[in-house]
Amino acid sequence: MAHDIFDKIERGMRTDLGAVAAFGHGWSTFPKLEGEIGPEMHFNGQPVLVWSLNNYLGLANDPEIRAIDAEAAARWGFAAPMGARMLTGQTKWHEEFERLAAEYAGKEDAYLLNYGYQGCMSTVQALTDRRDVIVYDQLCHACIIDGMNLSTAKRFMFAHNDMEQLEDRLKKAERIVATTGGGILVITEGVFGMKGDLGRLDEIVKFKERYKFRLFVDDAHGFGVMGKTGQGVGEHYGVQDQIDVIFYTFAKSMAMIGAYVAGPRHVIHYLRYYLRSQIYAKSLPLALTEGAIKRLELVRTGDARREKLWQITHALQAGLRAQGLEIGPTLSPVTPVYLTLRGDSVAEALHVMKDLRENHGIFVSGVTYPVVAKGELILRIIPTSVHTLAQVERTLEAFKTVSQNLKSGSYTDEIPTLVVAH
Repeated sequence: MAHDIFDKIERGMRTDLGAVAAFGHGWSTFPKLEGEIGPEMHFNGQPVLVWSLNNYLGLANDPEIRAIDAEAAARWGFAAPMGARMLTGQTKWHEEFERLAAEYAGKEDAYLLNYGYQGCMSTVQALTDRRDVIVYDQLCHACIIDGMNLSTAKRFMFAHNDMEQLEDRLKKAERIVATTGGGILVITEGVFGMKGDLGRLDEIVKFKERYKFRLFVDDAHGFGVMGKTGQGVGEHYGVQDQIDVIFYTFAKSMAMIGAYVAGPRHVIHYLRYYLRSQIYAKSLPLALTEGAIKRLELVRTGDARREKLWQITHALQAGLRAQGLEIGPTLSPVTPVYLTLRGDSVAEALHVMKDLRENHGIFVSGVTYPVVAKGELILRIIPTSVHTLAQVERTLEAFKTVSQNLKSGSYTDEIPTLVVAH
């Protein structure tokens, strides 16, 4: 007997993330931050110090950027160019961005994409087929997982940054492609966005001496941040030239929509004709493309911004460690604070976040079960170049008080009342 396809919805909203909607929608999930983008914003009508925006280099409200965006929007609107790149959406500005982007990445060519998530999915799908094997890090981003779901390639996962297990998977992959006639694609990330640690690119590229594979790196959080010139984790380790295809999204250091993929000229030209998310979707609007060119210039010349970002990052992370708080193996600005909950995981987690937001005016994003194990809470802090050392000190004081409250059992096992202002 057939059932209504909607029957699963009620069940789904009682489990996993759906269950949070009953008490947290508009507060812990889908919260509204209001005001000018920056460290000081408003939540629920109250001023808060925000540590949850990936605005690493402070470009979101940079005066030069705002001026370029306004001029480009006035000149082009948001319709031009109409159509996909392959048909009617190609312009000299898109090509100019790609020239500059390839140069910055240290690659032969680059392709400008309308969205990061879809672009990364399409790249994984386009580079592989049923004869191939993908070997990927356990903590790869959802866009990579979804790309593999679209691909017909066989895949093997290796435990996060576990080089011994990576080699084991490479051996298995080699046996398979010897029969199928396919190839091997290793996928990892530069900076892992939740933990803040780095993909072991320096170790992974050494396997190229023994195994035949191509390396694809999603460096969304490393772009503009890691390495002497902000080229990313490849530059940080001195192995940028060993990365075959690199993916950079604009949503972090460039503070806008879009992305680009860079690599050998013949590979990028192939991707222009096989990335389904670009062939069947509208080109990035010219107003945004002009803005991307300016942002890339500021990222490329952003040494002072990077220096300030790392000053804030080091002060924040050193202060948290000095309090005895666990922030894990992060080597990037991404700063996760790991807290152990005593009673009901969700209830205590919400009490911690409510205390920070409403009593201390500190807005951070919290991650709890089912994303992490029961009894754990991750408060993910993102420092930027536009934060100040005074704001770091204020935040450290708030975390000191809240962690003490948590250890003393001050928070109850009852879901707190979360009032959403309208």
